[in-house]
Amino acid sequence: MSPQDTKPFNPAAVIVLAAGAGTRMKSRLPKILHPIGGVSMVGHALAAAQGLNPERLAVVVRFERDIVAAHIAALDATALIVDQDDVPGTGRAVQVALDALDATAPVDGTVVVTYGDVPLLTTELLTELVATHETDNNAVTVLTAVLDDAAGYGRILRHATDGTVLGIREHKDASDAEREIREINSGIYAFDAKVLRDALKHVTTDNNQGEMYLTDVLGLARNEGGRVAAVVTTDRWQVEGANDRVQLATLGAEHNRRIVEGWMRAGVSIVDPATTWIDSTVVLDEDVTILPGTQLHGTTTVARDAVVGPDSTLMNVQIAEGAEVTRTHGSGAVIGAGAHVGPFTYLRPGTVLGADGKIGAFYETKNVTIGRGSKLSHLGYAGDAEIGEDTNIGCGNITANFDGVNKHRTVIGSGVRTGSNTVFVAPVTVGDGAFTGAGAIVRKDVPAGALTLSVAPQRNANGWTVANRPGSVPAKAAENAENS
Repeated sequence: MSPQDTKPFNPAAVIVLAAGAGTRMKSRLPKILHPIGGVSMVGHALAAAQGLNPERLAVVVRFERDIVAAHIAALDATALIVDQDDVPGTGRAVQVALDALDATAPVDGTVVVTYGDVPLLTTELLTELVATHETDNNAVTVLTAVLDDAAGYGRILRHATDGTVLGIREHKDASDAEREIREINSGIYAFDAKVLRDALKHVTTDNNQGEMYLTDVLGLARNEGGRVAAVVTTDRWQVEGANDRVQLATLGAEHNRRIVEGWMRAGVSIVDPATTWIDSTVVLDEDVTILPGTQLHGTTTVARDAVVGPDSTLMNVQIAEGAEVTRTHGSGAVIGAGAHVGPFTYLRPGTVLGADGKIGAFYETKNVTIGRGSKLSHLGYAGDAEIGEDTNIGCGNITANFDGVNKHRTVIGSGVRTGSNTVFVAPVTVGDGAFTGAGAIVRKDVPAGALTLSVAPQRNANGWTVANRPGSVPAKAAENAENS
């Protein structure tokens, strides 16, 4: 392979078109901000563009300008935000972007144009586009695909003899014969900057839509003797856009299929891929097992030999090696090595479970640190609390952390044993090795090693049922017991 074959192909600029209103989404949220796999569509587009390591990156915006611009700035503070004016069309959008880039320093080299609503497009395919463009010294290189149903797309017009690209005809302007063509324009291009700049000066709005078509640049470049070529992808999903909720869901499902398949090939066992959803931002180790009905979102990470599911939804949860999480809804939690969570557990932000610990059935936790080996086995609430190591919290325990105005903390030491239905009225501290009796209401600090009992002695009122509920089912049962 020659040195030219191995050189990096870094374009002078990438222009991302993100100005559309997306009215078919029927949403107040701009179309390009709708998420797929935990990332906005424009976020996917920017990631693919950034992977090219371009010298400069510009994003053209218009609809809900401030919201979109703020989102883009959060993703890439170096991106140049360019406002599209009232002249419609992709040609005009690229023209204002190129003018804005030129205002800083004239662009010289390859300019890539892509869209903010093509979320499955990869850096690898863009790299192939740029490499072909520069290696073949093209004036314009267009990314195309062959579809069974090409309705709505611009058609690629080729020379009948040698197959070279002659131009692109937009669907609404195409003849019946041209609409039979199945090779479509993705709208993604690599241009020579000078060719693009010069051609845009001659693009008009003289068409059925009254817009400046970027596609007209191909014919203008060819008329000036420039070489126009195409890179045909066999992966149509990479050039599919989402214009409505149906297309968004379809792309989301395909994106998830690819993510799930990728993790399986990387050594993760996913028992039922069809019911497993994993964001593109999630990180999994080898030998992780994901059981059916599991959703992993955000910055969730799962370490080796951990088991998640079935029926668990986790957002921004960190799971250490060998932990098990069953039928759990969690966000912003940390689960230690070898720990067990679930079933039917609600982990709220700030939950930190130590190694070999347990949060069991029907438990809710929030802003609580639980030490190594400690167990909250079933039916309770722990919030705004700190629990030491090797402590056992009994069934039905509650940290009463809210006084109606402010939240308060409960501190429970190591080696503590609490009886069923203990209530800790915060702020309160329980020392190491202390015990609480069943039904205790702990309002004051408990010294280390102490036993706390706060329930009054039991008193039995004999004959109460018959005297107070005569003729009732309980009274008859009591009478039968007395007479037996």
